[in-house]
Amino acid sequence: MSTARFAIGIDLGTTHCALSFVESAKCEGEDIRQTMLSIPQLASPGAVESQPLLPSFLYMPHADEFKTGDLGLPWESDAARICGELARKQGGMTPIRLVSSAKSWLCHPDVDRKAPILPAGAPQEIARISPFEATVHYLAHLRNAWNGVYPYDPLEHQEVTVTVPASFDPAARELTAEAARAVGIEHLVLLEEPQAALYSWVNDSRSDWRNQVRVGDVILVVDLGGGTTDLSLIAVTENAGALELNRVAVGEHILLGGDNMDLALAYVLKNKLAQTGVELDRWQLQALTHGCRQAKEALLGDPDLECMPVVVPSRGSRLIGGSIRTELTRDDVHTSLIEGFFPTVEASDRPASRARGALTKVGLPYAQDPAVTRHLAAFLGRQTQATQDLSGFVAQPSEADFLRPTAVLFNGGVFKAQMLQERVMAAINQWLEAEQAPPARLLEAHDLDLAVSKGAAFYAHVRRHGGVRIRGGTSHTYYVGVESAMPAVPGMEPEIQALCLVPFGLEEGSEPVAPPQEFGLVVGEPVRFHFFGSSVRHEDQVGELLEEWDEGELEELHEIQTTLTGKQRKPGEVVAVRLQAAVTEVGTLELTALAVDASDERWNVAFNTRGAHAELR
Repeated sequence: MSTARFAIGIDLGTTHCALSFVESAKCEGEDIRQTMLSIPQLASPGAVESQPLLPSFLYMPHADEFKTGDLGLPWESDAARICGELARKQGGMTPIRLVSSAKSWLCHPDVDRKAPILPAGAPQEIARISPFEATVHYLAHLRNAWNGVYPYDPLEHQEVTVTVPASFDPAARELTAEAARAVGIEHLVLLEEPQAALYSWVNDSRSDWRNQVRVGDVILVVDLGGGTTDLSLIAVTENAGALELNRVAVGEHILLGGDNMDLALAYVLKNKLAQTGVELDRWQLQALTHGCRQAKEALLGDPDLECMPVVVPSRGSRLIGGSIRTELTRDDVHTSLIEGFFPTVEASDRPASRARGALTKVGLPYAQDPAVTRHLAAFLGRQTQATQDLSGFVAQPSEADFLRPTAVLFNGGVFKAQMLQERVMAAINQWLEAEQAPPARLLEAHDLDLAVSKGAAFYAHVRRHGGVRIRGGTSHTYYVGVESAMPAVPGMEPEIQALCLVPFGLEEGSEPVAPPQEFGLVVGEPVRFHFFGSSVRHEDQVGELLEEWDEGELEELHEIQTTLTGKQRKPGEVVAVRLQAAVTEVGTLELTALAVDASDERWNVAFNTRGAHAELR
């Protein structure tokens, strides 16, 4: 049993990071008191300020950009990389040197996330780092800030929970865990962000949360942050007279958030400037985007404001004052955000897609449709059977066209704007009314910027000391591809069947599960492993072999290319094996093939930072 004094929760967000903590020994029962760490960071050259949020930005300054001593922190730091508030400010003026959205790049399956690729698209003379290294940098900053306050209880020795999107696949979870290990964190657990938001609501409600929900409720958590839209469904059941919370579904990974909204507003202002004869280049547009973020937050936060000025650095000498000035109005925000991102749609509507160009620049796989309401309709439409076999739960009507939420919890900085919450609630209740279902209730959330870190700290405490827990396990069912044996046919590849390795909801860190069949493993020559995940097929059990599936039911994960070596095995030899699979406490999927003969050989395939690796054991 750990003797850590503190239970710590870290929100490693796309646009900001936060750290909350609980001193476990001072908590009694459900009276769990939390504190936010005030994080020292550079607010301006030579000025260090402590703030509850650490903006998730890194700025790579030019060697002559700052004076000696301008970038000092309370601990030894790297002057070649500025982190936090000053990074965000400088990046607004010189975006070519700004690293942002590292979290989104960290889960990008088509790039080497340990390669120095950020800032994306920057000229070669700009220093670059990898998404993984940027993540390590943010965690190291939090560690140093914590250790400065609690030098005798260093972060490395506490119980730490780091949050990740519910839709993160095993590879992205492993990357996050490896980054935490890189800064010395020993006792680490990963927690899905929507669950953390609900834990925060439970803790803020104290024991009254049991009076606000009831058996049969389906709580929809809509987490809209800077870079992603994260959707989860949590059902309320009863066990031995006590209420239980069960995470029954999560959405796909949707790169759609506040960053998209800022860019949309930037294009509105870019078009305004173009009408006056002012043309912006790509980097000025990025600077305009950062300016729109601040103006948007001000307009959404103050109903009395009608407009906010936005300033963009000039790239030429023709403009007096060296800057371009424009303004963002309340009408701009309403038209672009409300109608563009939260349009009124039917429950049967689905996100639009378009044919992509054959050639494209390497970038993030953003959602093609900006309508959050359409993505929400698609998510609920896919999950009609999510509560079908849930013990202690009254299933919803089989004729329902979508899973009907009875309560909604919002999270993420975007929803600090009350009008956006109201818009989503109106859409959901319109869908429910059309099916003659009662309207969903709004669960009042507090501190939308801080809820995830606070919920993570709460979870870190109750995990060790007891308290309300959300039952979840794996958010997807996982499969491995099995190639069919068939004669050679011109132009036709052998069919791939999907073997269920890990059922939905398997608890992380539980004992390995094993399909009953024997399979042949090809050793001594290059081979490919195909892995699949499904967020909708909850009924498949270990060992089920799918010959076909409907479009959208299975999503292919990373293909692993490797060569498995064997003891005195011939190249291309097929070894009879049995499989077993396990999910580690941080959500890494590990597949082991055990030789059936007496050789005691075993091959382990696990996701790592570049997707996966295979090794002989």
